[in-house]
Amino acid sequence: MTGSAPTSDLTGWRKTPFTGGGFTHDVYEKGSGPGVVLVPEIPGTTPAVLGLGDHLVEQGFTVAIPSLFGDPGRKPSGGYIARTAVKLCVAAEFRAFAANAHRPVADFLKAVARDLAARTPGPGVGVIGMCFTGGFALAAAVDESVLAPVLSQPAVPFPLGGRRTADPGVSQEELEAVAARTRDSGLCVLGLRFSADRAVSPTRFAALRRSLGEAFEVIEVDSSPGNAGGFAKSAHSVLTEEVREQPGHPALAARERVVAFLKERLVPAAESAG
Repeated sequence: MTGSAPTSDLTGWRKTPFTGGGFTHDVYEKGSGPGVVLVPEIPGTTPAVLGLGDHLVEQGFTVAIPSLFGDPGRKPSGGYIARTAVKLCVAAEFRAFAANAHRPVADFLKAVARDLAARTPGPGVGVIGMCFTGGFALAAAVDESVLAPVLSQPAVPFPLGGRRTADPGVSQEELEAVAARTRDSGLCVLGLRFSADRAVSPTRFAALRRSLGEAFEVIEVDSSPGNAGGFAKSAHSVLTEEVREQPGHPALAARERVVAFLKERLVPAAESAG
């Protein structure tokens, strides 16, 4: 695969501390239009995460990036990723290894979503979680302000043992609450993964499909040997590190579907038609 992922920096992003759910973190915000909470992957708000954020801003959204860990704007490296991962593995806020668990960080993200929804146009907000934070977007969707949850390669709980591998990343109570919203108010959930990604087992997505039914839309990007996109077997970050802005690129198509999903759910019909 040639080229590199789109990246950006902190230029134009407004930093404000936000308190909710018993936690305080800085939140970086930019743009105008319907709100989208973009939750960074490990090791944090990297240039590739900011590249995705700026793309969403260009698509007409107000984007809020909670800085839950890492150093915003810093480029990833092996050591930086490892040190961040070690800290997160023992943080009670995230409960990285717990199955059937409510994660306290979800309460913070729900508060961020409610605040953003109150300040932006449209019927509600989207939440995009990625990798370590993928399942947090599902937990946030318990709150009625969240109308477009996106789970990109949700990797928590870490897949150690069959129970964790198949765990949907939320508590049974949270999963049932989201499932009720899909039945009662038409909520839809979008999930993305690479087909050979061992960090995100297909059994996790199967468990979500059993609970959410057709309301769970899955985008599985082919990363099997000899795949057309040229992805390595280790390909993981669907919306950031693996994106190439080349026509027909599979990860680019996945990003385009995410944008379309957000617009379908967050942009009023009359405005969308216009």
